[in-house]
Amino acid sequence: MKKVALLLLTSVCVGMGQQKLSLDEAIRVGLANNKLAQISVARTEGADARAGEARAALLPSLKFEGSYRRLSEVDPFQVQLPILPAPIMISPVVLDNYTSRISLQQPIFTGFKLSSNARSAEYLALAAAADTKNDSSDVVLSIVNAYWGLFQARETRKTVDENVIRLESYVKDGENMLKAGMLTRGDLLRLEVQLSNSRLTQIDAANDAQLAEMNCNNVLGLPLDTSLELTSSPTVPVERFTISPAEGVKSMTMRALQDRPDLRAIESRVEAARAGVAAAKGNWWPQVFCSGSYFYSRPNSRWFPTRDEWKGTWDLGVVVQFDLWNWGATLRQAEQASATLRQQELLYTQMKDNTILDVTRAELQVRRAKAKVEVALLAVEQADENLRIMRQRFKSGTATPTELLDAEVALLQATTGRTGAIIEKAIADARLSKSVGGFTN
Repeated sequence: MKKVALLLLTSVCVGMGQQKLSLDEAIRVGLANNKLAQISVARTEGADARAGEARAALLPSLKFEGSYRRLSEVDPFQVQLPILPAPIMISPVVLDNYTSRISLQQPIFTGFKLSSNARSAEYLALAAAADTKNDSSDVVLSIVNAYWGLFQARETRKTVDENVIRLESYVKDGENMLKAGMLTRGDLLRLEVQLSNSRLTQIDAANDAQLAEMNCNNVLGLPLDTSLELTSSPTVPVERFTISPAEGVKSMTMRALQDRPDLRAIESRVEAARAGVAAAKGNWWPQVFCSGSYFYSRPNSRWFPTRDEWKGTWDLGVVVQFDLWNWGATLRQAEQASATLRQQELLYTQMKDNTILDVTRAELQVRRAKAKVEVALLAVEQADENLRIMRQRFKSGTATPTELLDAEVALLQATTGRTGAIIEKAIADARLSKSVGGFTN
């Protein structure tokens, strides 16, 4: 019901042409609409169904068969006695044959093959569920990147717009200073050229923001022309992406080895492969089944002489099957299963090493991003103060337009760098959370 309500809300908002989204809301919408997430869910459902099918092989099977046949005419079975003028009819010919059968079969012993197959299918279902969780984490990370990418593009556009406004004021000040003889025509042209270049940058920033919005809509599964209003800020920690500062790399690595869904999927596949080996070796054993059938036919071949009547009969027995010689097919099947098991075990070992590396790399990136934010904040503060001083000096005629423009460019770069550093920190937090074991609900 929650998912349906969310989709209805999404469709209403899209119909209105604008949608307010926090990061959590964007994640919910994206997971509901994302095709990869839906494919993963369908894959899990299929694996669960295969596990149920494998378990069903352990239970009795009940089948019904029915048939009708029209036979060609033959001479009836009759006996001619010398003392009688006419032959004695023993069994008449029945041309219309109706047959119905209900059969029941129960495996008794299959060399543990059926139980091993069922256990393997159950582990594969667990692996599919873990894959679904891992795919969802990948989708969430894509949504985070797209969301903060749009936020950064809009902040950059805002910074560039502010830069253009300041440059326009500088040009006006320059025109007044030119009239007062405090500025040369070349200095004014330098200001105007910088303003023109900034307007071109403004166009690029607006285009980048538009493309970033379209990309975000695409990731969320919304119409590309949907107008998005972002209500989250990267300066406010998102709880699901927050790792305790007191938690060291070693403890995070231990948690990742326990919680990461991709590792859980490989573990389940290792167990499934181990059960597959047991199933393959089960062909060395005899297969024993208990079976019974009830026939209701017209005519019934067990009744003699033949009568054109419906008659019921039954049978009950035990069936034993054993491959005495199949040219080593069972041995080759066991070798294939063992090779698959070795592959999965080696892959699991490799993924554990990759997990340790991934957590360490993500933690170092978070640490670097945090330091980068601190440097970027100081840089903006310094550039802003420097520009304030240069503007005062320019108006008083003690600073050249070149010095003013250098200070303006430094502020633009520092402000853009601050936004980039903050976004980088937010994305690094999300990547660290994913590397440790996925995102909390």
